[in-house]
Amino acid sequence: MRVPSVIVFDWDNTLVDAWAGIVGALNEVFREFGLPPWTVEEGRQRIRGPMRESFPPLFGERWEAAVDAFGPAMARVHLDHVRVLSGTEAMLDVARCVPLGIVSNKAGPFLRREVEHLGWNPRFRAIVGAGDCEADKPHPAPVWHALARIGVQPGPSVWYVGDTALDMKTAHAAGCTAVLLGDAAHDGGLALMQGSDCPPGLHFADAAALARYLEENLQEG
Repeated sequence: MRVPSVIVFDWDNTLVDAWAGIVGALNEVFREFGLPPWTVEEGRQRIRGPMRESFPPLFGERWEAAVDAFGPAMARVHLDHVRVLSGTEAMLDVARCVPLGIVSNKAGPFLRREVEHLGWNPRFRAIVGAGDCEADKPHPAPVWHALARIGVQPGPSVWYVGDTALDMKTAHAAGCTAVLLGDAAHDGGLALMQGSDCPPGLHFADAAALARYLEENLQEG
């Protein structure tokens, strides 16, 4: 656990902040369906799972039509709102000596466009989004798929790094070390997370703290 052999990252709120684009596209769909708009913070708090899980409660029987409307709206705006979180690029530079991947509940095509937009494709050996596997997070299938593409088996030396309780559940389900980045405020805070059935095995306050840890321990490893 101390020295990772592979690191797989969540995307939104872990490496980037792209919520303005997500909520902007969602609000276009809300207007079309006669629903009130959300603020960016509401979107950040209320969206967790992929569209096939999150849209039915929002749109009822018309959820598939809402998915169809969301795609074009997202395509128009999402690349204008991808902001790299502070310290992330420096952290990825430190981590580049081990294989890296991404597993996100953002739809796979949008996820890969955002990674490409940032010029980050060379950093990652696997980029897996919602809809790329038979199930999405917290099911382990996307992580296992990413690891198969990298060429390794799941285990404690594989880290899955994310910012939510759902990410910790994903890591546990996949048989990897769960690494929490941030304060988990949107899931009730760190203490609640640590007392859950799927606690983080490691916790870092931010990307800079993770970078310091990797710099020290990867050198030792």
